[in-house]
Amino acid sequence: MATLLHIDSSVFPTDASSSRAVTDAFRRAWLQEHPEGTVIHRDLATNPVPHITAHAHTAGFSDPATHTPEQSAAFAERVKLIKELERADAVLIGAPMYNLTIPSTLKAWLDNVVLFGRTAGDTQSVKGTPITVVASRGGAYGPGTPREGYEYVQNYLSAVLADFLGADVDFIVPELTMAPANPEMAGLVPLFEASRERALDEAASKARQLTQRLAA
Repeated sequence: MATLLHIDSSVFPTDASSSRAVTDAFRRAWLQEHPEGTVIHRDLATNPVPHITAHAHTAGFSDPATHTPEQSAAFAERVKLIKELERADAVLIGAPMYNLTIPSTLKAWLDNVVLFGRTAGDTQSVKGTPITVVASRGGAYGPGTPREGYEYVQNYLSAVLADFLGADVDFIVPELTMAPANPEMAGLVPLFEASRERALDEAASKARQLTQRLAA
């Protein structure tokens, strides 16, 4: 049966997080289609992975036979995360926008799994893996909006996941998530609610489509 690697990075619990609510909807739809499948849930907010260190970084560009004990230990942690990604048939990532970019915990995970000569570059060991990203954001940053030029989440993740890793990347984008909490955005609450419902429906639909695609 298929394995889904589910990664969340929001600092808030599901009932207070738009990205977690949508990834949860995706996961539930996935499990309905794959009741005997495997879901590996990595919550980077509660269990963050180590940020990249000099030992972990340099070990990725040198012969393992030459590694110092410190490099070997650090690299082993990277390999563990890489193998987890390589074994996944599909990946689901919750990536809320914090200060115009992704949470540092998600960046740390990416720094660990992007390894040129294995997952990235000419080899791309996860090439073609379907990755669904829930890129929630407090405002509106889509094409034609005043803040279009500040959209660094989709642009960045497209470059890393699609260009570096060769994955098949798809985005679900719940917008205006700050509207219910920000009085200045009160008039945008209906648009937020519509965006949220659309994202939840899209998550369930994409999960079902993906399970059917993998089963074909």
